[in-house]
Amino acid sequence: MREDHGQLEGAFPRRDHDHVRCVADAMSDAVTLCRTRGVRLTPVRTRVLEIVWQNHKPLGAYDILAVLAAEGRSSAPPTVYRALEFLLEQGLMHRISSLNAFVGCRRPGHAGSGQFLICRSCGNAAELNDDGVERAITRSATSRGFAVHGHTVEISGVCPDCC
Repeated sequence: MREDHGQLEGAFPRRDHDHVRCVADAMSDAVTLCRTRGVRLTPVRTRVLEIVWQNHKPLGAYDILAVLAAEGRSSAPPTVYRALEFLLEQGLMHRISSLNAFVGCRRPGHAGSGQFLICRSCGNAAELNDDGVERAITRSATSRGFAVHGHTVEISGVCPDCC
């Protein structure tokens, strides 16, 4: 699976970023992962994942519902929340708690951890996946007798395009 979906040289998408390819890669990786795990990527789950990957700004559940409604789909909130729960469990997306929103995962299948840079100006979020940060968090928690099952680090600031 592609770790960066062809999108990033640094943390944030470059101006010449091929977003069509980025989304196609993410969707292909999702199909492969679900097939390998023997889980079903239903049409609703697929569409919710596509909507989340439409840009690099975290989307809330009601934003996703609005897109589905605009497309003439009848999806009730529980349907979208079940799809989001499945996609989170499979490691195909992350929840950004501070925004109560969701972003696609650059490392499909790696649920439960990650670091995110969130631009206060444009709203884009970039996933870091810094192994050094992962090790430091785990080492610090373990030294205190805590078993880490997952974590998300959220860092707000301003991206290079907005500086």
